[in-house]
Parts: sequence; C-alpha cells; structure tokens
Amino acid sequence: MAVRGQEIVSLIRRQIEEFGGDLSLVDVGTVLQVGDGIASIQGLQSVRSNELLDFGNEVLGLAMNLESDVVGAAILGDPTGVKEGDRVRATGQIIEVPVGDALVGRVVDPLGRPLDGKGPVATDRTMPVERTAPNVVVRKSVDTPVQTGIKAIDAMIPIGRGQRELIIGDRSTGKSAIAIDTIINQRETDLICIYVAIGQKQGKVSQVVGILEEYGAMDHTIVVNAGSADSAPLQFIAPYAGCAMGEAFMEEGKDVLIVYDDLTKHAWAYRQMSLLLRRPAGREAYPGDVFYLHSRLLERAARLDDEFMGALQERITSTKSGSITSFQAIYVPADDYTDPGIVTTFGHLDAVVSLERALAAQALYPAVDPLASFARILEPRIVGEEHYRVARGVQQVLQRYRDLQDIIAILGIEELSDDDRQAVFRARKIQRFLTQPFFVAETFTNQPGKYVALRDTVRGFAEILDGQHDDLPEQAFYMVGTIEEAVEKAAEMQAIA
Repeated sequence: MAVRGQEIVSLIRRQIEEFGGDLSLVDVGTVLQVGDGIASIQGLQSVRSNELLDFGNEVLGLAMNLESDVVGAAILGDPTGVKEGDRVRATGQIIEVPVGDALVGRVVDPLGRPLDGKGPVATDRTMPVERTAPNVVVRKSVDTPVQTGIKAIDAMIPIGRGQRELIIGDRSTGKSAIAIDTIINQRETDLICIYVAIGQKQGKVSQVVGILEEYGAMDHTIVVNAGSADSAPLQFIAPYAGCAMGEAFMEEGKDVLIVYDDLTKHAWAYRQMSLLLRRPAGREAYPGDVFYLHSRLLERAARLDDEFMGALQERITSTKSGSITSFQAIYVPADDYTDPGIVTTFGHLDAVVSLERALAAQALYPAVDPLASFARILEPRIVGEEHYRVARGVQQVLQRYRDLQDIIAILGIEELSDDDRQAVFRARKIQRFLTQPFFVAETFTNQPGKYVALRDTVRGFAEILDGQHDDLPEQAFYMVGTIEEAVEKAAEMQAIA
C-alpha cells in the first residue's frame, strides 16, 4: 500500500510539474440598464477609468463612471445589440487604433475600421488614443511655417509646424473650405494630412473624400469619420484617435497636419454622454471637466527636438524633428464666444483665423478678417522683415478704412482728404486681393482653384501698399491668385469696356 501511495504522489507531482496551461482571472459584469448608447454594469470589480469593455458580438464600450457598485459605460458603435442581462468582460486595455503608412489614402472610423470598402487596414501597429502631451523639454522652437497656399492666411495669419491654429466662425462662412483647400495644397510638400470629421453629415464627408480624390490629395491624407449618425462615444474619441495616428508619423520624424472639423460638435457629443451618465452639469449643461476636454488634445500638437527624436526608440532611424500641426474648426452659434465648449480652446492656441459673416455676405471668400485674427509667429525673426512689414501695413490700412466707414456713410467719400481717400481705395483693393478661388468651390463657381506661393502673396500686397496699382479698378483684384493675374484681369476689363 505504501508503494502504491508513493506512486500516486509521484504521478500527481509529475502532472503538476508538466502542467502547461495558462490561468487567467477575468473580470465579468452584468448589464443592468442600457439606453441611448450608455450601459450601467454591475459586478465589475477591478475595472479602471477609460478601460475598454467587451460586450460580445464585436461591440466594445468605454468605462467612464466608476461608482461603488455600478460602472457607467459608453457603447462604441451600434448599441442595439446590447440588452439587459448581457455579460460584459473587462479587457484590462485602453482603446488603441491602427497606425502607420497603411492608413494613408484610407477612410476609417475612430476605431480604425475601414469605411471605404477597400478591405482591412494592413498594419499590425497600434497606439493608444489617449497619451500625455510632449513636455517642454522635448519640444523644439517653431521656425518653419506651414504653407497653406491661401493668401489671407499665409500673409496675415501664418502658422508654424508644431502649432495650433483655430478657424472660427458662424455657419456657412467657409471653415471647412479653408481646411480642405489647405490639405489639397500640400500635394507638393512632405506633410501627411489627417482630416477628422466629427458629427458631419455623411453626404458632406463623401463630398470631401471625392474632392480630395479628384485633386490627388488622398495620396497623402487619412480621413477619420465619426458622422452625425454615429453614436456620441464614437464622435467623442474621433479627434483623439486621429491625433494618435498623427503621433505615430511624428515619432518617425515626419510632419503631420491634422484638421479637426469641428470641435464644437465634439464638445456637444461629450456633453450628451455626460448628461446620460448623470454627471453634474454646469453652465450650458456642460460637465465640470469640459475645460480638460480640448486642452489634452491640442497640447499634443508639437514639434519634437532633434536629440529627443534620435533617442526616442531604436526603431526610429531618422533624427529629423517630427511635428504635428493642428487646424481646429469651431462653429460659433449666434456669435456666443462665451460658450464653454468654445472657451476651452482659447488658452491653447498659437493662431486664430476669424471668419466674419459680413464679409461672407459680400461674397469675399475666404471671409477672413485680418483685424480680428492673430498669429504668434508673425515676427520679423521668423517670417522675415519684408513679410512682417507688409502684414503690418495691410493691417494699418484696413484699420484706417474701418475707422473711416462711419464718416463715409454719413458724409460720403468725397468729403475725405486725399490721403484718406487713397487709403480707402487701397483698403478695398486689399480686401478683394485677400480673396481667391478655392479648389473645393470649383464646382459651384466654375473658377479653377488657385495655389499662391508665399513670395507671390507678399509681393502682391507690397505692390498694392506702395501704390503701384492705384490706377487699376478694385474689381480686378477680386478672386485672383497673383498680382499679375489682377493686372491681366484689369486689361481684359478695359478691353471689354
């Protein structure tokens, strides 16, 4: 019997030693309530904030409210497949999206799933959507402007690589048109562009993709779409997902331009989620942490230092400093610039492009108001002495014209002094020279889009300021590219007359 007992012990010991199975502890909960894309879950013991949850059937969720006995989760995707009593598994992971060159030319959702019918995205690399912004030590000073090809921006509101530029205005003032034309105008540069559509109608996004394909811009562009028909959680993570895709290129030493269109709808999506999660509401029903909503996104735009780039990872062979430049469009309903969803961005900007309804009403597109806009890099040491002189001269002439408008309305332009009349005429020519045909509007205007190089833009404004074209009619400067085109247009107008 003793021998038999020893054999049993040896057998058990050998089986234990040879056991190769993997044991894992899975945190599982149960859906108590579901509605409007939000689920209340009971039984998850060790879930963390922003942890990814698996509802089964390829439906994922995001843990957002961590209470003592219930977890509030936002459902990413179609919530109709989730019902009360379903089992939910904590994954122990945060949301990651595919990154890399395979995404260029593709249209994907915020989770990196293809929307263009071209098959799966062929990449194994992923990056988390939420990351800490680069600190000041690894950032490089900004000294290289982004050439948008748009005269009003390049001359008056330049943006440097690694900076953040806001495009702000009311509905139908041309915010998206500026962003899309900027992407199209990067065809001859090394910039990789990412267009993030947040809460846009599917028809508009399809139109944007069609325009980018028509002008060959999809060859350097990624489109991330969370449309108006998508759930609020998907719209919420869309800009962070697009930023993560850009960071992967930045860490390879490449320059990236990201367009967020638009962040007002992003704030609305977050407000909707917060109200459904029963978070305490503040002004305009926004939650208290709304001021962190956009700051953690915009601060991820940066230009990285060369030494940091070289030591970042072994897989990085380039020591060229990478950068992320961001354009964020914001819709201002009823000109309410105190809306918390808008105010959150103001402290994190390097430039603001202000679009005015009064200019749009006069068909002066792009409807950019140089006097209400600003740019931090509009300094002689960065843009050069001549560019700075011309930009300040344009501002002074436009401001003088604005100051004289009340007098003109009451007494007429004939009552002005010769110098004031000259300033008014030049200001009106400058206003029209600030316009130009856009690629995105070519279908509606029957005018081919224009890309204008910075040197031609500065030279054109300089010649107007110096009075070289005082004899030309102001309409000759409307919707042209270079100053030579204005001279040609004036000659054609004279020939017809």
